[in-house]
Amino acid sequence: MMMLYEAATVQSAFSIFRLLTRDGKAGTEHYHTYLTDDDVRGLLDEFIRTVDCDLITVGQELLMIPTTGDSPFHVSNEYLRKTYLKTQATNADLYLLYFSTIVLLGEFYNSYTSKEPTKDFLPMAEWVQAVQQRIDALNEHSEEDLAELASEFSYNWPMIIEKWNQMDDLQEQAKRQSGNTVSRLSFLDTVRRFLVDQQLIADIGNYEVELTEKAKTVVQRYFMDSEFNRGILDFLYRFENDGEEVNSNAGNLED
Repeated sequence: MMMLYEAATVQSAFSIFRLLTRDGKAGTEHYHTYLTDDDVRGLLDEFIRTVDCDLITVGQELLMIPTTGDSPFHVSNEYLRKTYLKTQATNADLYLLYFSTIVLLGEFYNSYTSKEPTKDFLPMAEWVQAVQQRIDALNEHSEEDLAELASEFSYNWPMIIEKWNQMDDLQEQAKRQSGNTVSRLSFLDTVRRFLVDQQLIADIGNYEVELTEKAKTVVQRYFMDSEFNRGILDFLYRFENDGEEVNSNAGNLED
């Protein structure tokens, strides 16, 4: 059934949509228009769906979130290479970036059903340790199992393990590493910059980060849902090395 809209309604909805496509967010005035005007909301939601995105509200802001890799607003691997990773970065670097992000989110949530973070902040050194723990857990699987699981989850687990193990960990206790090093802490600092730019985490000083309200909303709305996390959370956080269950959770960035 075709809906007919007043010209002013179409203009209002398109103005918000244009702002969202430019900045990824729209402020208080547009937020209130979206909430109070059913026609603008319906039309804007249609616009958003045409570019494979969802619209979420955080505080008194509207945020546009890509939901598939086909969305023109999805952060592409090529963009990550050019903007954050070195020009000679390989797929292994990209896999490790996504993996490190999952681990970071997992450090803030203590169960698969938790709706709120149970940790206020995360020191960078603890993030390094957490990634190492998950790498150790992956190493508990045979090479054959990892190869099969790589196909199932679309994550190359052997490549992630190899890339992490290649990094120099001799100076991991240092508070800060040069951007030119290949240390694990230096790599996670690159991931940190990406997540800060995406407004998913915020620096709070003392080499510690916290989740933003945007990240909390995205985790609650998408990453707890197996349709989006594709079972990766259960696989990574079901068992510790000693075989005991762990109460951790994380989200997945689309590749």
